[in-house]
Amino acid sequence: MNTTKIEWTDSTWNPVTGCTKVSAGCAHCYAERMASRLKAMNIQKYKNGFSLSLHPESLDEPYSWKKPRMVFVNSMSDLFHKDIDLSYLKKVFNVMNENPQHCFQVLTKRGDVLEKYHSILKWTPNIWMGVTIESKDHIGRIKQLAKTDAVVKFLSCEPLLTPLGRLSLSKIDWVIVGGESGPGARPMKKEWVEDIHRQCLDAKVPFFFKQWGGTRKKLAGRLLNGRVYSQMPKKLNG
Repeated sequence: MNTTKIEWTDSTWNPVTGCTKVSAGCAHCYAERMASRLKAMNIQKYKNGFSLSLHPESLDEPYSWKKPRMVFVNSMSDLFHKDIDLSYLKKVFNVMNENPQHCFQVLTKRGDVLEKYHSILKWTPNIWMGVTIESKDHIGRIKQLAKTDAVVKFLSCEPLLTPLGRLSLSKIDWVIVGGESGPGARPMKKEWVEDIHRQCLDAKVPFFFKQWGGTRKKLAGRLLNGRVYSQMPKKLNG
């Protein structure tokens, strides 16, 4: 288990690493940059760089964690990548099913694969399922997410690249918003964030503002109109 600086989770678990770009939000992928650095450091798990790689040796890790944790699954990949065999996906889900003391947060940009497989996966209450909505071009991922039996469904609007317009939040339990950070970061406008926040207030959906982003994200911070928003789903404790 790796600790992480990601504000909305405690740690990360990567039974898969590496990915391929699928939409605009992938252009400046932090995981790709990190994988290159780890390969250069001769970290065995990243010997293939950012090429998709399965790590069955990592499947047993959650069984050894003593304290309950919030765990971001595949921070260095996408669990619903089209080239991951269904049999391996089921193995990852089985690990999550058998460790109910931990909360596993899964996030994908591949709503089509999620829609294809969701009915044959076991959705125990400790599995939170999210989709990335980085622009208005990918609003359709919300409908794909809504079809799943995940007890907690969430949206990650990060990196937020365009205004999103009206969102269907009736089956959504949590919304995360954040700007892009790192080299070449694309700007996020305040009014885009405020619009999503208003919609969350109207729908009574917890709102988490992660960051403004930019090339100096620590300096930009995460205050929205003078306030930190770190709301979490009410279903956190069942």
